[in-house]
Amino acid sequence: ATAAATVTQDSVLNICMDAKHHKTEPGPEGQLYGQCVLWKDNACCTANTSMEAHQDQSYLYNFNWDHCGAMPEKCKRHFIQDTCLYECSPNLGPWIDQADNSWRKERIRDVPLCQEDCEQWWEDCHDAVTCKANWHTGWNWTTGTNQCPKGAMCQKFKYVFPTAAALCEQVWSGSYRYTSHHRGSGRCIQMWFDPAQGNPNVAVAQYYA
Repeated sequence: ATAAATVTQDSVLNICMDAKHHKTEPGPEGQLYGQCVLWKDNACCTANTSMEAHQDQSYLYNFNWDHCGAMPEKCKRHFIQDTCLYECSPNLGPWIDQADNSWRKERIRDVPLCQEDCEQWWEDCHDAVTCKANWHTGWNWTTGTNQCPKGAMCQKFKYVFPTAAALCEQVWSGSYRYTSHHRGSGRCIQMWFDPAQGNPNVAVAQYYA
């Protein structure tokens, strides 16, 4: 039984999900760009993907952050970081789930985010403006990029997402889960870390596997 358990454990550690831009397996990527550089030693994303993650409207998903006017830079950096984590991290295996989208076979669900990462995201974004709480579905895509659906009102994040938990858990339909665990506890995934200290999320994935 232990052997079987170990196999299951290992099969969710150090893997890339089967999604639109992910590599089939993780490995070093010397040229990762900007905020994605944290994963250069072992990444599921290519240098190209990392560069596109920083564009206001990248070819990755044609998603426009500025759908209700310009998103403040201090807010945008969290969405860029969230894209880097999603595209580049090889440590999300325990939370990979089947997805029924035409563009990806797998997604992440309930990734336990460290409290600080979630609170800071909310703090830096509560004056940004959006028209939807769930950004995965329900947009008007007729122009090729996401626009607010008819009748949806643009309002500040703090009204759309009244708490940090609401933002982290709703914006990507349950991809993240808000936790009371702190950075460095080994119990939650960090969107931000110092690569010189190693990647703390390796141990977190092992714990949950």
